[in-house]
Amino acid sequence: MVHRAILGSMERFLGVLIEHYGGAFPVWLAPVQAVVIPIADRHTEYADSVLSTLAGGGFRSEVDSRNERMNQKIRTAQMQKVPYMLVVGDREAEAGAVAVRSREGGDLGAMPLAEFMEMLAGERG
Repeated sequence: MVHRAILGSMERFLGVLIEHYGGAFPVWLAPVQAVVIPIADRHTEYADSVLSTLAGGGFRSEVDSRNERMNQKIRTAQMQKVPYMLVVGDREAEAGAVAVRSREGGDLGAMPLAEFMEMLAGERG
């Protein structure tokens, strides 16, 4: 007979975590740590390069390249409780930067991608 008590304990632990954080997991636990949101279709290439840089640094991230308005993409990321939203447009692509929005702190402004990765690594632990 196979005993399932260990699996039950894991399920209860995950339930407690979800209830405790209300789905808004800290950066180290969030399934998606950052979502890259291109302002227009022409910014998708830069968004993909940001994604590959983040993935190279070991961060879990996605690009929202749906054919939706930028505000809708931001709202979707907020509803999914993603810790960071990185908005990229012409200015960010030219400067090699990202405009950062935090789930808790709101708009953090534009910063170089390397600086954002250092900040994210510090939160990740």
